[in-house]
Amino acid sequence: MIAKLPRISLWLAVALVLWFLVAVFGPKFGLIDWKIGFLTMVVAIGPILMGIVGLVAIIALVMAFVKGPRSEWWKAAAALAIPVTLFAGLMSVRAQGDSVPPIHDVATDTANPPQFSPETMAMREKFGANPVDDYTTPIGQTALWADRVKGQPIAAKSHADIIAESYADLVPVPYEGSDAEAMAAVAGAMEDIGLADVRRDDAAGTVEGTAETFAFGFKDDVVARVTEGRIDLRSVSRVGVSDLGYNAARVRKLAKAIEARLAK
Repeated sequence: MIAKLPRISLWLAVALVLWFLVAVFGPKFGLIDWKIGFLTMVVAIGPILMGIVGLVAIIALVMAFVKGPRSEWWKAAAALAIPVTLFAGLMSVRAQGDSVPPIHDVATDTANPPQFSPETMAMREKFGANPVDDYTTPIGQTALWADRVKGQPIAAKSHADIIAESYADLVPVPYEGSDAEAMAAVAGAMEDIGLADVRRDDAAGTVEGTAETFAFGFKDDVVARVTEGRIDLRSVSRVGVSDLGYNAARVRKLAKAIEARLAK
């Protein structure tokens, strides 16, 4: 049994990798609910499994040198490297989350953020998505954040305050020429950056699209408002509290894509 321990530890490590692959990509392909994949398999159970596999691998590595056969040490070392790498990845994600504000709704106009169409709002409600935020209310007074930010300075700040402080680089995209040309540029730019279900409403002066993250398949709704020589953008997650900065990054990417099309 001792001689087989390095091999056993390696198979456990491989099973751990498969566990995380199912957790991360299962929701994306509709195999499991995102709460099961993210909250249960990754957040709750994942660290426990990593600890177990890591402990078995350490014991196997020690026993390979003490009891032999020493030729099997690399299997135990590889088995140990896998949970260590996965743990480092989780810590990196946590650090990323700590480095950005705990919001999931950003816009280039915080005084009058672009609004989603009734069709998008109905879809979000049917999906059970997060409510679209009021930018003037302190987040400590909202149901989603009340307990999470209680007693913290950020609780007294509104979305408008937080975006102004943390994402001051998110600004409207200016344009010259007709609104129709700008609308076409926005729609094309949304497709350029990989948004799906891109749809224009020329009467309202808006363009909407849906983004999907590579991991977990989280979907975010994006809207652009074209009016009076400026294009304002907004990106809002359907689920979760903090977006790890993805919505702000998407707004930046979309703004650059729009600028590139307007420059042609």
